[in-house]
Amino acid sequence: MIRHFVHLRFRADVTEAEKMSLYDALSGLSGHIDGIVDFQHRKNVSVETPLVRGFLDMFWFDFRDISVRDAYLVDPEHQAIGARIVATLEGGAEGVFVCDVEL
Repeated sequence: MIRHFVHLRFRADVTEAEKMSLYDALSGLSGHIDGIVDFQHRKNVSVETPLVRGFLDMFWFDFRDISVRDAYLVDPEHQAIGARIVATLEGGAEGVFVCDVEL
């Protein structure tokens, strides 16, 4: 199983309602793409990496295997949601940090 983590640094003007709308849209992908095992998100997660530091929002998907993860990444619905997310981030695409962990 693959856990796909994404950490987000939102702009200060993005409301909680806007964030929840994005997370709800992401959660909806769980039933859209076969092989997604779980979706969760957490607020105010402490992150210490050279690229991203501070308290950020985080979400993750658990995928059955890497082929499901790859299908998710190229899915048009996911890409549309991703574009909406990038538009709300501080620094645009630079405000996102992604990593995969094999479970």
